Amino acid sequence: MLFIKPDDLKMGMRLAKPIYNKKGVLLYERNSKLTQQGIEAVKNFGLIGIYILEPAEPLPPMTQDDTEFERFQTMYVFSIQEELQAILQKLRYQKLPTIADAIIRGYGRMDHKINFVQNLRTNEDYVYKHSLNVAILCALMSHQLNMRREEQSDTIVAAILHDIGKLNIPISILKKYKNINEIEMNQMRHCEYKGIELIEQVCRSYSLSVSRIVKQAYVQRENFHNAKEHDIGKVVLGAKILIVAELFDTMTAMNHSEEPASEIAALRYLMRNAALYDDKVVKALVKSINFLNEGCCVELSNGEKGLVLAANEADILKPMLLLFKNNVVIDLRQQLIYDDLEIKDIMKTLDNRYVMNVDAAKQFGFSSNSDAKSVAVPRDAGA
Repeated sequence: MLFIKPDDLKMGMRLAKPIYNKKGVLLYERNSKLTQQGIEAVKNFGLIGIYILEPAEPLPPMTQDDTEFERFQTMYVFSIQEELQAILQKLRYQKLPTIADAIIRGYGRMDHKINFVQNLRTNEDYVYKHSLNVAILCALMSHQLNMRREEQSDTIVAAILHDIGKLNIPISILKKYKNINEIEMNQMRHCEYKGIELIEQVCRSYSLSVSRIVKQAYVQRENFHNAKEHDIGKVVLGAKILIVAELFDTMTAMNHSEEPASEIAALRYLMRNAALYDDKVVKALVKSINFLNEGCCVELSNGEKGLVLAANEADILKPMLLLFKNNVVIDLRQQLIYDDLEIKDIMKTLDNRYVMNVDAAKQFGFSSNSDAKSVAVPRDAGA
């Protein structure tokens, strides 16, 4: 799978992902070949690029949930962009309750895990895509934690608004990313804090708890990273959820600046920093999205690589594996045998791959909760 910019698109290229318009209407199905009209449409939509399949690459499996997730992201990232810009210009909200309700209907009542699919971001659209994904994560986790509907709605609204101050950070600073100086860093912090003040002003007629959630989450992060222990009183659950969602999306997001971390790397970071990231909230995240599904390729701490045969809901990092090196099946749940062995990270999916039949795996006694009928496996897997 390749990411191709609009100017480099050519007729006949196959789409790896579907393309939707702002209203969520499917315009181009995945695996369809690009026409000249399609290329012009991509440019007119303002997309920075699309994912293309290589000539001999098979179409990756994609569940109905995956398709709906991408459609939902396309629709509501534009809604959030319009709403945040309206708030900046008019100092009042218009569609916040409507957007929050849609996110709750879509992901705040989910009775099963989803694949959390990230899309490429630019400096121009980062805040909007980040805010939407954080809101979706908050909806998923708040449902797992049995939050009351009013608190859930306030948490999701807080997620939508929490980074509005970053929209006032000059692009020149954002493009420098980690190479900013102290003056520019202070300017960024000033914009963020002014954003919190704006949220407080806008939400006076909506819910005061929204600004409380955003401010507590911000202060908690600042205290943690600066090794301070300022007492801000009891931290509300919404703030704890927002902190976890914000970090997870930030670490796993794809952008031009740096390589994203895997979901497993992000989860490890959350677990190792329990002083900031509440354990119950992190567990709610694990119950909300798929981390190590059957068919996932992983690298172990001893350098060996393997294929996940069966997930472990009790301990997500201790699944049953098939080792590529010798085709031996090991169960990391057997701590007496494999106590010193752990999953280091997820392997990056390669373009040259075999396809493993999940139905065939079931015949050998391995169950699967996935809707997909096949999973991609690297060519060197030996499976």
